[in-house]
Order: sequence, then C-alpha cells, then structure tokens
Amino acid sequence: MMKRFNFNAATKAMLGAGLLSLLLAGCGGSDGKDGEDGKPGVVGVNIDTTPTLKASFTNATIDAGKVTVDFTLENANGVAVLGLNKDHDIRFGIAQLSHVTVATEDPAKPADRGYQWQAYINAKKEPGTVPSGVDNLNPSAQYQANVEAAAKCDTCLVDHGDGNYSYTYQANIANVTEPLAITYSAEATQRATLELELPQLAANAHFDWQPSTGKTEGIQTRNVVSITACYTCHQPESLELHGGRRVDIENCASCHTATSGDPESGNSIEFTYMIHAIHKGGERHTFDETGAEVPAPYKIVGYGGKVIDYGKVGFPLKPAADCAACHVEGAGAPANADLFKADLSNQACIGCHTEKPSAHHSSSDCVACHNATEPYNGTGSAAKRHGDVLKAYTETKAMGIKFTNVGVNDTGKITFDVQVVDKDGNAIDKAFVNQSSRVVVAWDSDKDYPSYADASYSNRRIALSEGTYNEANKTYSLTGTKFSLPANANGKTFELWSTLEVCFNNGGYGVADVAMTDCSADSVSKVAVKQAPYHFVWKDTGVDNTAKAATRRDIIDATKCQGCHNQEIHHYDNGVNCQTCHTSDKTLKNDANYPGGKIPTSFAWKAHEREGHYLKYAGVQSGTVLKTDCATCHTVDKANVITGITLGRQPDRTWRYGDINNNGADIWVSSDAGACLSCHQKYLTDATKSHIETNGGILNGSSAADVQTRASESCATCHTPAQLSKVHGN
Repeated sequence: MMKRFNFNAATKAMLGAGLLSLLLAGCGGSDGKDGEDGKPGVVGVNIDTTPTLKASFTNATIDAGKVTVDFTLENANGVAVLGLNKDHDIRFGIAQLSHVTVATEDPAKPADRGYQWQAYINAKKEPGTVPSGVDNLNPSAQYQANVEAAAKCDTCLVDHGDGNYSYTYQANIANVTEPLAITYSAEATQRATLELELPQLAANAHFDWQPSTGKTEGIQTRNVVSITACYTCHQPESLELHGGRRVDIENCASCHTATSGDPESGNSIEFTYMIHAIHKGGERHTFDETGAEVPAPYKIVGYGGKVIDYGKVGFPLKPAADCAACHVEGAGAPANADLFKADLSNQACIGCHTEKPSAHHSSSDCVACHNATEPYNGTGSAAKRHGDVLKAYTETKAMGIKFTNVGVNDTGKITFDVQVVDKDGNAIDKAFVNQSSRVVVAWDSDKDYPSYADASYSNRRIALSEGTYNEANKTYSLTGTKFSLPANANGKTFELWSTLEVCFNNGGYGVADVAMTDCSADSVSKVAVKQAPYHFVWKDTGVDNTAKAATRRDIIDATKCQGCHNQEIHHYDNGVNCQTCHTSDKTLKNDANYPGGKIPTSFAWKAHEREGHYLKYAGVQSGTVLKTDCATCHTVDKANVITGITLGRQPDRTWRYGDINNNGADIWVSSDAGACLSCHQKYLTDATKSHIETNGGILNGSSAADVQTRASESCATCHTPAQLSKVHGN
C-alpha cells in the first residue's frame, strides 16, 4: 500500500523556498564571492560557576608612573575563565624592593639592612576601639599597606574576551607623597599582586620585574620562605587569611611591610617581625625596670575590638632556635632561602626576643653585635648563638642507649642493664648522665600497652638512681620493683623505652663551645638521647632471641609529629612514644574548665582535644591550625589515602572518660566510640549517642570488663577511612 504524507503549511513553505532557490541558482550563475569564515568561538567557563581558578600575570609596564598589568584566568584544566568584571571582588597591590640602610653613630658607616619590600599604597590608621583590661597594648596611629579595588574605577579593568585581562592601576607610583613618601626607581624590582575572592574560591598572583630592562629573571629578589614550609604544621585552608582572600606568602610579604602596624595594640605587623613574634608564643618575654622577667606575648586587635593573644600559642617547635624549621634550604628552596644567615634583620631578632631581650641589653640593634663580620667580643654571630642552643640536641642524636641482660630476679621482677653510649659506642661516664632520668617498661606494645589497672606508667618507670652502677664498665643495673610481670608473659612483645638524659653547659656570653658537662654543675641543660624503644619477645625468664617482636598497627606517623615539635614535645623527649604512658584507660585529671570538671589523660585525647593541637575552639582560637585534617598526624598509604584512622582494629580496647553530666565520674567507653569522643565528647547530641549505641558502641560502661562484655561495634561497616576523611574536611 502506498503511504501518504501530510504536510502542514509551514513545511510546504519551507519546501517551496528551497525549490525556488534551486531554480534561481540554475539561472545566471553566482552573484558574488562567499563571505569569509567567522572567528572561532572562545572555549571557556564562566567565572561565577568555575570550581577552580588560577590567576597568572603575563606582563607589566609603567608609563609616567601608571602601572598596567596583563593577566590570565584559567581553571585547573587550563581552560579560559571568562566574564571577570570590576564588580567582582578583585584587588591589586604594588610594592618596590628597596635597599635599606640605617644611620649609625659613624655617618660614614650606615648599617646595611638589606632589601625590603615597601608598598606604594598606604593609609594612616588611628586607633579604633581599644579593649579595656588588656595589658601590653600601646595604642598609636599606624600606617598600613593596602591594595586598591578595581570596583572603584570604571575603566581600569579590561576584559579581552578570551581569558586575558588588563588592569591599569589607579595609583600613580611616580608621585607618592602621602601618607608616606615613596621614591620610585625604575632600577628596583617592582611587585604587582592580585587577589580575587569569589563566593566559591579565592586566587592570588604576583609578578616581579625590573622596569628599566623589563627583566623578570636575574633581578634582585627577596624570596626567603616557601609556603610549603608553613604547611608542615598548618593546613593550606587554615592560612587563607583576611576573610579567606589572601593565600600566597608573596602577597603577604609585600603588604606586611616595615612601615605597617596595628593601631590598637601599637605592634608592628611587618612580616618578619609578626611571624617570629607569633611563633615564639607563650615563651616570649621581656624585663621590667627592676630586671624581673615578665611575659610579653604578641597581641593584635582585630575587627570589632577582638584581641588575638598569641601568647596562647604553645610554640610547637622547640627549641625555637631551630631556624631550619621554616627556613628550608636546598633543592626547590626559594631563591633567597639563606638570607636569614646574613644577620641583617633586627625585626627577626626582636620579634622573638622583644625590644629588650635581657636585663643586660640597652639597645634593640641586635645585629650590630650579633653578626658574622664584626661580632662583639664574647657574643659570636646570630648563627653561632642559635647553633649553641641546638648543639646539645645535635650531639645526643649521635648517642645511643644499649640494653643487655634482660631477665627476672628471685622475686619475679624484671631486671636489665643499660648504658648510655657515645657516637663511637663507648659508655658515657655517670657524671654526665642525669641520674633522675628513667627507663619505662611496657608490654603488649604491639597493641595498646599494659592496662592502667595492671601496671600504671608511674610504676613502670625506673630511674637510674634506683639501680646500681658499675664504675668499671659504666653500666646501670635496674629492677622493676613497683610492678609485676603479666602472668601470661610468654610470647608478648615487650618494650624498654629510654628517657635517659645527658647534661650540657648552656651557650651564652663568653661561652666558646657547648659540650657535655657534669650534671652537678649549675644551670645545665638536660637533653634526652633519642633512640627507638628496644622491642623483644618474652620467653620464660627473658628474651626469646628466635622470635620477632610484633609491631603496633600504623596509627600516627611520628615523623609528622616531629615535623612540628622537633626536639621537644612536652616531657620525656625521646621521640614520639607518648602512648606507652598515656594509655587509653589512664586515670582522669581535674580541670575545672572542662565540662564535668575532669579530663582524660589518654594520648588520643591529648592529641585531639588539648589546646595547642585543637586551636579552632581552644587556645588562641585563631583557626590557623585546624586538626580536622587527619593526614596532619595520621599515617597514609602510597596513594596518600589515610590509613591511620581505620576503625575496628582493636575491639578489646577500652577508654576511660569523665561523665560531663555527673561531676566527672568515671565512665568506660568502647574502642571506636572512645576514639571519636577524644574530639567530640562535648559536642555529642542525643541523636549521635543513640546512633553509637544502636551500632554496638558503649558510652556508659561501669568498668573495662563491662564494656568488653557488651560492646559489639559495627562502626567500620560505614565509617571507612575515606568516609571519615571526607567528613573531617580532607
């Protein structure tokens, strides 16, 4: 059957027009040349929706003091980001790297202070609201470096339509007289900065060049510290400052200049000074008119009169003299990474040591004496003085602890011999070893160490002074008299952990060298010898030399702890072995500031909740160290996936907590739930408690045995390491 087709009027019109065009084409030939192809459309993403953004300067010029910069915006895949206009929150800064000298008593010999950034855009700020009842505030008018907003100029920002943009500064840098006079030099390095904040992200960029030549390479620089060094302790998002808009250290350095200060406190906010003062934390002090030492924490008054007291920063890197913690040199380091050795910056000195670092100093011109070229007699350079502080730690790193003759005595108590040996393996004389320092004994060190009920850490530690000393071979024989070995010791992994210390003289005025010193001398430093614990398997009356000691599951990465803490953590400074004493069931401690009035003393609670580690809600409350990034401390695998927060690995573990609703009365908590409580106890809702208990967790156990009998946690079914990382912001 033939099919019929029905055409509507519109279709008929289209067919008719097509037929007519064919007929016309067949008559009389072409009516002219075809038009040129149009330009291909730009491939790009809109700035208001892009989830990633990178800003890069491509060029900068200065014409009669007017600065024009070219820059690009692209996403993480290199695709152009389109649509930027002046109404987006984009701001630009401009600074000059100037050679600074300071007049001295000898006009012919001005002091060289090296190259320093000086911003062209500045404002003079009078003190606003000054909080009452706060010490160490000295309100005064201050200059502050600033940036200019593109929104204040209708024609400055030009969109070229393809992800390329240009901006001409409103400020004329050839004619800066107020509020600070800045002399522009075409020979000096100039730095343009950009900061763009969108609702979904922020981007920074900088561009250094020499106007007289147009060079960007081979010019004077001052790039001293890399932001990656900061990320050793800080998470990247925690250093998104000024409301989240400023993220690059180069932008910070060119705005926090030597002429900038905080008017409400009167403190300098110059970058070098500020960073050193902040990180000196609670150790920062000065001296009053009587010569007495008094605290001098660095304080800033922020928006709304809020005081930020950096004295609450428990400076994590001790001793503070270890400049290499931030000033990282070597491959990949900034161009001027070794500048801190040049002894040019008083700002760095007084940032840590304050204007009057000791009762014996009348001048704050520290580098006039502490320099490498003409040091004042008896002082040495700054590098030597800091090196003196560190030398004892360097020396003890080469030393070791040697355990031998592990066994039991007639009463069933563990016995062993121990020596402190030098770098060549020779035993060190008793006079140089702190006799009050101890060895800690533990078992089940592959799990969670002895329960507190079986053997408290205070009973498992043995001081050298409690043993006997053999003068001939410089060996101590120690006995664990205050605890009993476990009844089922055979096959268990044991640990002998040394906290033994060697004594050194202190560096200082007139001290030629730091060396081992008799511990009976005045004012000695006692430094722990850093060595991993001695692990072994017990059999009958001592060590089973045929068995391999078991290892504890990976939880934390000790190298990450040392990355922040360095040589000293809190006490017993032989590495990171806190768990051997701070077991999960350790007793509670009174603390009126905590709900219920008692706090746990387990290592997990201290690592997660104690101020200094959890600064978002405790301590300085600055938000600059956010411990929601689990990878800061926990182990990761080769693919950088966090493994140290795997649940369900130790179901028999129990935790001791104080009941926050019952005057801190002891409560016992199951394994996985207890780990969560080390952060979240104060914030648990009824719904969360119900969820934990529904899934086999125990939050109200009457004893460790009660928890072990009733617990059947299934947390690991849903809460994988990947899921836990995600909810904690990784």
